[in-house]
Amino acid sequence: MRRRSEPHTFEQRLDAHRLRLEHELSGLPDGHLRDSVLARLDQLQTAAEMYGFLMLREEATAPR
Repeated sequence: MRRRSEPHTFEQRLDAHRLRLEHELSGLPDGHLRDSVLARLDQLQTAAEMYGFLMLREEATAPR
């Protein structure tokens, strides 16, 4: 039977995707494709910030 890997957290998946895009970006010349990858990196950063903000709010409102 095939063994399943541990599920990754949202933060881990964002970080892994960011690393892949940064690696891809390092080999791209200036142009439209490079701009698209940079825009995607900005979106990932925004997603990470929003997730962090929401997790702080969730912790603050959690019953103790």
